[in-house]
Amino acid sequence: MPKSLTQKIIDAHNLQETQNEYALRIDQTLTQDATGTMAYLEFEAIGLERVKTELSLSYVDHNTLQTGFENADDHRFLQDIARKYGIYFSRPGNGICHQVHLERFGVPGKTLLGSDSHTPTGGGIGMLAIGAGGLDVASAMAGMPFSIAKPKVVNIVLRSALKPWVSAKDVILEVLRRLSVKGGVGKIIEYSGEGVKTLSIPERATITNMGAELGATTSIFPSDEVTRAFLSAQGRIEAWQELGPDKGALYDETIGIDLSLLEPLVACPHSPDNVVGIAELAGTKVDQVLIGSCTNSSLKDLLMVASVLKGRKAHPDISLAIAPGSKQVLEMLAGSGALNNMIASGARILESACGPCIGMGQSPSSNAVSIRTFNRNFKGRSGTASAGIHLTSPEVAVACALTGKFSDPRDLGDYPRIDIPEKFQVDDSMILPPAENGGPVEIRRGPNIKPLPLREPMQDMIEVEVLLKLEDNITTDDIMPAGSKILPLRSNIEAISQFVFSGIYPDFASLAKDAGSGCIIARENYGQGSSREHAALAPMYLGVKAVLARSFARIHRSNLINFGILPIIIDEDTYTSLKPAENIRISNILSALRGESSLEVISLGTGKKLTCEINLSQREAVILKTGGLLNFIKSKIGN
Repeated sequence: MPKSLTQKIIDAHNLQETQNEYALRIDQTLTQDATGTMAYLEFEAIGLERVKTELSLSYVDHNTLQTGFENADDHRFLQDIARKYGIYFSRPGNGICHQVHLERFGVPGKTLLGSDSHTPTGGGIGMLAIGAGGLDVASAMAGMPFSIAKPKVVNIVLRSALKPWVSAKDVILEVLRRLSVKGGVGKIIEYSGEGVKTLSIPERATITNMGAELGATTSIFPSDEVTRAFLSAQGRIEAWQELGPDKGALYDETIGIDLSLLEPLVACPHSPDNVVGIAELAGTKVDQVLIGSCTNSSLKDLLMVASVLKGRKAHPDISLAIAPGSKQVLEMLAGSGALNNMIASGARILESACGPCIGMGQSPSSNAVSIRTFNRNFKGRSGTASAGIHLTSPEVAVACALTGKFSDPRDLGDYPRIDIPEKFQVDDSMILPPAENGGPVEIRRGPNIKPLPLREPMQDMIEVEVLLKLEDNITTDDIMPAGSKILPLRSNIEAISQFVFSGIYPDFASLAKDAGSGCIIARENYGQGSSREHAALAPMYLGVKAVLARSFARIHRSNLINFGILPIIIDEDTYTSLKPAENIRISNILSALRGESSLEVISLGTGKKLTCEINLSQREAVILKTGGLLNFIKSKIGN
């Protein structure tokens, strides 16, 4: 039977198949510093002397704002860990993990697991690249397979070509407009059609990067002559192979997009799928424009921006800042003179890092309208809760930077000619290889790096208090906020737990502590957004034993299981009937995990039996029974 590209890569890496899951061999892993410290503490706890992947990388790109000792201590710890355990270390300033990985390490047909939800960026180069929690990545580094629910494969057929001033960002915004932030859950998005060949690798990576906002497991493009040219320019032609679907491959769903019909689009506050055409906002005053992030900080994007800015000044009412995605991009901008065009325009040049996308600096003013070429615009993520964050292409962003208002870039005139060099400037001196013998390497640990808290094996019956009742699409930013004040605490669960749900209910930590044992109630798509496992780990530390929701986002559901928290599915009647401060009893847990009976959930206040179920694979059930993934792994490898 003809196969999709997705199925070909899955079949080549599938170590064990059950009725509902694939267990995949992982070739490469990546971490970033906001998730990496905890991931490597977890790898240490497993007890191996060396990673077992083909290639593992530790990037520093999130917590680069060093306002205290915490981030610098974490970076030193990460460098020591990498040297000791066989991991390459990308130093602060070398760039954003997804941009650098695409440039220097991505290989078509390989599997990549990253402790960052935007790891699917690698799908732009033909990788099966999946985001996950740090403990899942630690498990993959230990040589364990990574299990995914058997996905539906959606074929998005791209026809024709984009018109001038319309870009890849508009393609993925159109997909989000059609499918929504939960439309990709349980799916892999595979792109095909004659329009694919008109898109460069950075453009394809923009699309796969923001596929994460669909809730999709990952997104992928074929590896073709465009891929070959990109790898050749990076001096990595040996990594190329041609990969694509078989002729006549069958898909679970097919969607067609005529690229020539797309227009510049904007995702309005406070969700990436709240998409409108630029005409609907034309003339609205803008206060801030930020260009960069792992979505739109490639050389191609920024050469276009620099060309538009040449000889022009940013509007005096605009705060304009630009962050190149990697040291390679920054050096090539400088060498071509493009960087000077940006500086002369009045733009502030930020370091090659995630920066404002993760809430590290550049928070807008109160009630500001901010335009960003980023991938998320959740309320408060920018650091200013009252700001309205809009997501656009670099083309729209630079047009607005010049006019001070929402403007159609097509009004700028002819699209600038962008000459991408046949050979990129390659300097990997900021990527440190591991020691050949890691045994003697001493790991330096700052006082903020605390041991990993663990959960005991699952009990058969628990009584919990309803701590919070929430609506649809609760994000991991809602659960465990980021930003410059909170991110430095990522390696200290006791300290960071004080900020759980702080944007929704500032006293949540005290409430949970007083309750002793609690649960969360929510509607659809609970835990969308970032892969941050701290959104499960910190609530676990506070005594959260279960989350009862209509549905869960993929990565967060896995993180809940990994840390021994029950992800329970409820119906609308149960959601409606449960109230904050109500106590419920959950029993028959162990027999339900074995598949021998159903959960029994009763409101202790009313005596009402609630409709609840827990849908788990056999592997997930064993993980929960043992009290989490780390206990499960150690039992498997005998440590």
